[in-house]
Amino acid sequence: MAQSSITSLTIHSLRIPMKQRVRHAASTRQVADPIIAEVELRDGTRGYGETLPRPYVTGEDGDSVRRTLVEILIPRILTLSPQTFAEALAIIEDLPCVDSQGRFLTAARCAVELALLDAYSRHFQRPILPEVVNWLGLYDFQPPGCLAKVRCSGVLTAESAHQVRRQLLKMRCYGLKNFKMKVGTPADNEVMALVLRKLHAGLCRNRITLRLDANGAWDLEKATQALQRWPGALIHSIEQPLPRGFEAELPQLREKSGWRIMHDESLVTLEDARRLEALQVADAYNIRISKCGGLLPSLKLLAHARQNNIQVMLGCMVGQTSLLSAVERQLLAHLPAVDFVESNFGRFLLQGDIVHPALQFGWGGRLQPGHGLAWGVQIDPRALKKYSTGESTRIVF
Repeated sequence: MAQSSITSLTIHSLRIPMKQRVRHAASTRQVADPIIAEVELRDGTRGYGETLPRPYVTGEDGDSVRRTLVEILIPRILTLSPQTFAEALAIIEDLPCVDSQGRFLTAARCAVELALLDAYSRHFQRPILPEVVNWLGLYDFQPPGCLAKVRCSGVLTAESAHQVRRQLLKMRCYGLKNFKMKVGTPADNEVMALVLRKLHAGLCRNRITLRLDANGAWDLEKATQALQRWPGALIHSIEQPLPRGFEAELPQLREKSGWRIMHDESLVTLEDARRLEALQVADAYNIRISKCGGLLPSLKLLAHARQNNIQVMLGCMVGQTSLLSAVERQLLAHLPAVDFVESNFGRFLLQGDIVHPALQFGWGGRLQPGHGLAWGVQIDPRALKKYSTGESTRIVF
């Protein structure tokens, strides 16, 4: 049996307390619940991948991710024993994003894809991103990318004007200049008035940016009324104003409001992107690695957006650990450009992490490059055990 063959895959379900409650129109969260896939090769090499399933995003939850891994994805890698990193990539790329009924498997795919890339990068001593972008033919996705230029955004999730005032003050004191505010709650008008008053001078001088995110909270009438009340000329875009499945109403919303629309829950796969473009409402995309199925599908979406002059935000899942943040840093080190970044919140948000030291953005939202093979971080086995719910599942091949 080849030393590159897989001997086991372990699924770790975690619960990590967060320092503050994060509330938006689709969910309220005070505990992070990432799922970690751990792959072990015959030579003892281990690789780790992370995902955070969200039922309101892809229809997946923790139970469905575990079922998908056991019933659909693991059978596809049972006999995997590549002789080169390129051979491993060929099999990894072929992992499905949807099942035979068309249901999304992207959160589950992300976990196993990232774990396999991590393990085989270490086994073959090959760097992941240079190999992957060349494999996909993305020859303009090369270092140093935009990592040194990007500045991470602050996300305002407060439930009252008093709370948002405190959040905004902390973020401004930390040098942040890009902001996103969650809307779609009863406090919208009060909070919007405060945020616009505090940021007005910077917005008018293009020194600060502001985006809104409704998480699909509105119907067409409510979205139109809200957006007509607020100064769209000062705000970059509205993210996911209508629920997934109501994309046909977006041209009418944009015509009535004049706002740019950023797509999140409506954008999971390339097929989604093409549907939005056919409706002529593809202004901007929020591409999140866990949502979109892992590194390779995300890269394909990023390349597609670049080719079609569509603005891009590299987003993240609330409550992700430094493992996914490390993946995002490596991706940004190869992306030629990105318009916004939401990532690397680290210990700003989580009370603990499975990586030490935890990764988080620095002053002004700056990010430092990663180092080394694979994802450039080491998983702390003690932390993995500490935050485990006890529902870990180990499948021996």
